[in-house]
Amino acid sequence: MTAARGSELRVGVVGLGWMGRLHSRSLLRLPFHYPGLPLTARLVAYADPADDAATTAAAGALGFGERHSDWSDLVARDDLDLVCVTGPNATHRDVAVAAARSGKHVWVEKPAGRSSAETREIVDAVDAAGVQSAAGFNYRNAPAVEHARELVRGGRIGRVEHAAVRFSSDYSAHPDGALTWRFRNEPAGSGVLGDLVSHAVDLLRYVVADAHEVVADTAIFIAERPEPVSAAASHFSRGAEGAARLPVENEDYVSALLRLADGSRATLESSRTEVGDQCAYRIEVHGTEGAVSWDYRRMGELRTCLDQDFQDAAWATLLVTPGMGELGAFQPGAGNAMSFDDLKVIEAARLVDSIASGTPRGATVHDALAAARTVDALRVSAEERRWAAVETTGGSHD
Repeated sequence: MTAARGSELRVGVVGLGWMGRLHSRSLLRLPFHYPGLPLTARLVAYADPADDAATTAAAGALGFGERHSDWSDLVARDDLDLVCVTGPNATHRDVAVAAARSGKHVWVEKPAGRSSAETREIVDAVDAAGVQSAAGFNYRNAPAVEHARELVRGGRIGRVEHAAVRFSSDYSAHPDGALTWRFRNEPAGSGVLGDLVSHAVDLLRYVVADAHEVVADTAIFIAERPEPVSAAASHFSRGAEGAARLPVENEDYVSALLRLADGSRATLESSRTEVGDQCAYRIEVHGTEGAVSWDYRRMGELRTCLDQDFQDAAWATLLVTPGMGELGAFQPGAGNAMSFDDLKVIEAARLVDSIASGTPRGATVHDALAAARTVDALRVSAEERRWAAVETTGGSHD
């Protein structure tokens, strides 16, 4: 395993699109929010086949020294301690496994693999090499979610009876949205299951419990999409004018019932074509004595129903304060908003702390495997129209 050079953590990034740039910025922001961390990140090199002006400008602004067109050349370098894996889904397993086997720590975006089998390969490589890892489940880092977990796990709402988690957005709602790699099975692995449901599953298991058994239904609402203008098109892009329309290969929507390991029940719903909703990511948990509810779009608020009678109980809105989760690292008091980017800074801080201490902290590839196994069960259930058991998992460092 490579060791950081002194107090410096040398970083390589595979894929310098939006997420690769966000990983890079998050690491550079750490001294401002977590001045006590013993390691400071230096961005050494990135790998990206794109050599356009925008990518080059971003690399320069971030301070990268070198570019590789092939990710394997970056992973082979002996002057890196950490590799961020932020390319398309089809690259995640190969890059993460190669990086871990070369003794480098790994920060991999979700879904870590296109299936639980691929994710298991990443876990095995990380464990065998003795390196640290992080998985891109940033929503669990919201201070309100951290507080909700404390309330639920601490018994403040009594025994959990049921939960509802909903992750929906409109990024693919336009019928002329381009048929990018996300809509094809080979490069993506799945549709909304891997993209949004993996986040939803992680949030549910982090706050409440793992899924034990599921039954699911999926649908493709926009069956054909036009070819993209270029290979660099994102899933927000429109297709080329007059382009041939090709079939969408994976699901736009999923709904499911889940039996959780603690005996409670949950419902899950997710859509990528939902007109009127943008980043509508929510979780609500009901127990025998109370309830909690969180909506990402009001990140700094937690709705609670606590310490009342069983009937006619009222909801209250709690503004998270410093001391709840990591709010104090970003804002001085309640009511000051945090951002999506801040959640990634928390993710980066927990990974760097893991590397410095040798003890996993935050979401790891073990959590990615647990989520992937639930996603696999949801897929099997929808395909075979039956209840499906979630493969038993363990080793989650939460």
